[in-house]
Amino acid sequence: MTIGVLKEPAFEARVSLLPEAVATLTKKGFTLLVENGAGEKAFSTNDDYVKAGAVISTADDIISKAEILLAIHPFTTSVSLQSKVLVGVYQPLFTASLMKEWATKGISSFSLDMLPRTTRAQSMDVLSSQANIAGYKAVLLGASIYPRYFPMFMTAAGSIAPAKVLILGAGVAGLQAIATAKRLGAVVEVFDTRPAVKEEVMSLGAKFVEVEGAADASQSRRIRC
Repeated sequence: MTIGVLKEPAFEARVSLLPEAVATLTKKGFTLLVENGAGEKAFSTNDDYVKAGAVISTADDIISKAEILLAIHPFTTSVSLQSKVLVGVYQPLFTASLMKEWATKGISSFSLDMLPRTTRAQSMDVLSSQANIAGYKAVLLGASIYPRYFPMFMTAAGSIAPAKVLILGAGVAGLQAIATAKRLGAVVEVFDTRPAVKEEVMSLGAKFVEVEGAADASQSRRIRC
């Protein structure tokens, strides 16, 4: 079976398959075709892919030859995609018209963002890893534009109080944001509509803000019609 790796749009720095994953698949007997320059922004050169066992080719050639096509974002092509299998992050709830179009053309698509976030599917969870990075980068970006400092500074001229950071939500991104802000020396407070996350928040050294009368989002509700 032939698997094709396509280059992402100019705004995207990621690639759908890294050379180390290519090496694993080639050992299992798969043929890997990688578009020229597909991994450059992800610090993976054409030579890295060739060493891993892949063949560098053009987009149209890959689309025509591969049975499975890997691309994070939806792509356009003049080559027929009928009977192809597409794997990526297609957000089908937001791109419903495109999903219907693919279905009518006999195209099978697997959108990894729709995988259930369970223990069995953990190795395929593309959302948690990205949320983790988002929480980390959000704090760093905030610190870079904050006109003062995150940690407490003590000098001969006096002391500078640490920054106070409020984080809304203690999911995957929120927890990473808490940890990052604490490492930078900020005083962190967190609000979440789920009281169950209080222990996790406090374990990271942050204060959990409780709002009297706030609905518990973790409790299921019955909707009566």
